[in-house]
Amino acid sequence: MRIVIAAVGKLKSGPHRDLATHYAGRLRWSLTIREVEERRKLSPAELKTREAALLLEALPKGATMVALDERGTALSSADFAKRLVRWRDTGVADLGFVIGGADGLADTVRRQAAFVLSLGPATWPHFLARGMLLEQLYRAETLIAGHPYHRA
Repeated sequence: MRIVIAAVGKLKSGPHRDLATHYAGRLRWSLTIREVEERRKLSPAELKTREAALLLEALPKGATMVALDERGTALSSADFAKRLVRWRDTGVADLGFVIGGADGLADTVRRQAAFVLSLGPATWPHFLARGMLLEQLYRAETLIAGHPYHRA
């Protein structure tokens, strides 16, 4: 199973990028990160719609999409790992995670998602969410492999 993360915004040098790079580098799964950005000045509603289109275009055709959104379902790390195994075992070839910009995801993206995932009830900056997702993917990978990284 190939994993693609489509995220609004380009990570600049600093702790957000260091965190994402650290966990992306530890993953053994096939991983592609696609950063999208709209540079034109648009109204907040237009920007959210444009970002939605860019995110959807960044995913492989036929990918199973997971939208990160605070209103989604929060999973324990073990349950997240089980869900990844289920997708893998049912033949999902491409699993695409989408992370919206500062104003979140458009409703159209959430409606098209196979699953809407929350990283918890708090609101997280979209740049930090990328590193948090990558850490959870790495944790899931170690759980599945029986590696001691996850000690809960």
